[in-house]
Amino acid sequence: MSATSKADRPAVPADPALRRERFGWYSYDWAMSAFNTTVISVFLAPYLTSVAEAAADADGRIHPLGISIPPGSLFGYVVSLSVVLQVAVLPLTGAVADRSGRKRQLLAAATLVGALCTMALFFVAGDGYLLGSGLFILANIAFGAATVVYYSWLPDLASPDERDAVSSRGWALGYLGGALLLAANLALYTQYESLGVTESQAVRICLSSAGVWWAGFAVVSIALLRNRRPVDGAAVPSTSVALRASVGQLRSTLRDMRRYPLTLWFLGAYLLFNDGVQTVITVSAQFGSEELDLSQTTLVSAILLVQVVAFAGATAMGRIAESVGAVRTVLGSLVVWVGVLVAACFLTPGEATQFYLLAVVIGFVLGGTQALSRSLFSQLIPPGKEAEYFGFYTISDRGTSWLGTFLFALTYQFTGSYRSAIVSLVVFFVVGGVLLAKLDLRRAIVAAGNTPPERL
Repeated sequence: MSATSKADRPAVPADPALRRERFGWYSYDWAMSAFNTTVISVFLAPYLTSVAEAAADADGRIHPLGISIPPGSLFGYVVSLSVVLQVAVLPLTGAVADRSGRKRQLLAAATLVGALCTMALFFVAGDGYLLGSGLFILANIAFGAATVVYYSWLPDLASPDERDAVSSRGWALGYLGGALLLAANLALYTQYESLGVTESQAVRICLSSAGVWWAGFAVVSIALLRNRRPVDGAAVPSTSVALRASVGQLRSTLRDMRRYPLTLWFLGAYLLFNDGVQTVITVSAQFGSEELDLSQTTLVSAILLVQVVAFAGATAMGRIAESVGAVRTVLGSLVVWVGVLVAACFLTPGEATQFYLLAVVIGFVLGGTQALSRSLFSQLIPPGKEAEYFGFYTISDRGTSWLGTFLFALTYQFTGSYRSAIVSLVVFFVVGGVLLAKLDLRRAIVAAGNTPPERL
C-alpha cells in the first residue's frame, strides 16, 4: 500500500456517531463469544457425553429417535443437525434483515431466544441428554441467526481498506470477552466443593452463565447500532410484509448468486476450511477428555489460554495482512492448522504441557483466520445483499460445523479412535486452501460490483 493512501486513511473514524456504532458492533462480539467459548468449546461436549453415558443401555449405547449410537458420537451428531437446520433458517434471516430494515429488532429477538435456551441448560441433569441436545440445537440456530445480522453491519461501518482492521478488532475483543467469562467459570469449577455445589451443578452454572453474559452485554450493542433503509431506498415495510417478500427475495438471491461464480467459489472454499476450524474448536475438549485423559480443569485452562492468545493473534494477523495481504495470511494459517492436526495425533495421554503448547499455536492462528475470512467475504457481496449473503456464510462459523463434526463422529463410530477422528479433518484444510489459492480475488470483488482494496 502506498504511503499516500495510508496517509489519506485516518486510524479512527472522524464521525463520533460512527465511532459509537463501531463500539456497539465490537460489543456484540464481546457478548456472543461467551456462548462459543464456555458452551461449545469447553463444557457442553464432555458434559453432554457424560449425561448420555448415564443413559446408556447394557451395551453402552443410547437410542435418540430410535437410532443406536455410542455416547461419544452424540455431540458431533447434535452439532451437525443444528447446522443442517441453520441451512434453512439463516439465509431467510438474512433476507428478512436486508428487506425489512429492522436489523436491531432481529438481533434482539435472536439474542433473546439463544440466551434463554443457553440459560436453560442449567436444568440438564441425570440422563436428560435429549433435553440438553434440544436446547443446544435451538440455541445454536439462534446464535447463527444473530451472527448473520451482526455480520451484515460490517460494510456499513468500514470502507474496503478498513475492513481487515475493523473485523480483526471485533474478533480480538470477542476473544477477550469470552476469556474473561471463561476465567470466572474456571475459578468456579475448580472451587466447586468449597462453594458447596456438586461438580454437575458447577458445570450447569457455567453453561447458563454464558446465556446471562450474552443477553446482558448485547443490550449495549442493540442500543448503539442503527437500522438502515433497504438499499433500494424503499420505505421500511411491516414485519409480516417483509417476511413474505423475503421468501421471494431469497429465491431470487439463490438464482442471482449464479451470476457471481467467483463469490460462490470463495464461499465454497471458506465453508470447507472453516468447517475444519470449527470442528477442531468444537471437539477439542472431548478429544482432550476422552483420548488424552486430561482433567476438566486442564481443558478449561487450555481453552482459556487459546482465548488470550487469540486476542493477540487476531490483532497480529491483521497487521501481517497489511504487509503481505489477507489471502496469503489466511493460506499460511491453513498450513499451520494442518500441522496442528498432525501434531494432535502424537500427543501423550496425561501430558498437559503438550496440550497447552498446541493451544498456543491454535490461539495464534484462530482469530486471524476467521477475522480475515469475514473481511474478504464482505468484499464479495453485491451491495444491498449483505445479510442475505452472510446467511450462507454463517452456515459454518463460530463453533458451528456440519461436515466436520459429522465426519469426526462417523470416524470415531467406525474406528473407536479419537486420534483417527481428529486427523480425518485434514481434508477440509487442504481442499479449502487449494480452492482459495486458485481464486482470483481481485477479479471476484470487481465482478460483485465493489472496489477492491489496494492490497489483497
